[in-house]
Amino acid sequence: MAERYGGRFSPLNSRREDTAADAESRWDGKRRSRAGGRSNILFFLPFLFLFDAFLGPANGFIPAFAAFGALFLAAWLTRQGILAEEAYDTRPVARRPAIPRKIFASVLTGAGLFAGGLLGEAGLVTAVAWGVIGAGLHLAAFGPDPLKDKMPEGVDGFQSDRVSRAVAEAEAYLSEMRERVERLREPALARRVEGFASTARELFRSVEADPGDLTAARRYLGVYLMGARDATLKFADLYERGRDPQVRTDYERLLEDLGTSFADRTRRLMSNDRAGLDLEIEVLRERLGRET
Repeated sequence: MAERYGGRFSPLNSRREDTAADAESRWDGKRRSRAGGRSNILFFLPFLFLFDAFLGPANGFIPAFAAFGALFLAAWLTRQGILAEEAYDTRPVARRPAIPRKIFASVLTGAGLFAGGLLGEAGLVTAVAWGVIGAGLHLAAFGPDPLKDKMPEGVDGFQSDRVSRAVAEAEAYLSEMRERVERLREPALARRVEGFASTARELFRSVEADPGDLTAARRYLGVYLMGARDATLKFADLYERGRDPQVRTDYERLLEDLGTSFADRTRRLMSNDRAGLDLEIEVLRERLGRET
């Protein structure tokens, strides 16, 4: 009786291994976002006051609706503040958020609970207590926003601004590529783009760690990524018309070449940094040898 071959190199199992490898590489170096769990619960709490606004007494409509609006805005600001803080933490060079979202969210939480406290008959003092306690608990649970810039020693603000602008522009190109490819509803292709983005971000982190490398990497962060964005937009428009496999193969080959080029540039920057470190060590050794 014939049996299906199920060894390691059978077509079925090889596809499974490729899928597992793609899934592993997709999450490689990533960690779960903190913008979930407790922050998501905050979006449900305001609706308790919304029910009071429409189903409760008429004189409680304004305070109840004010409580709903303040708490819902606080939940949104909390989530955005957590995402901004995560981006701040992952970068060696980063500016503090322009708007302290989580601090504003704490204030809005207190204001919303104060307005909600006015619905009952406990009085103004109790409503104020609700607001103060709610604001304090929110700040204790989620913490304040980063309140100072983060940059390595010896890097001035001008260099940091140049790097921040270049990286922000490069991230915008990557976001356009990812969003356009995701609309094609091709998960494997989206993973290819995400893999290239991860390789490009390694170069970003290298430049952020040593802003002096920006001159050597500027063409990669600007011209090459702009060309990759434009090629992605043209590919997506063409691929949507007929799903031509040859068009897809050419685009995937382009991503592979770009990824190789970006990885090579990152290695060169790191090797230059190592060479500079070796030179500094050698000079210090010679000085110590002369002094002894």
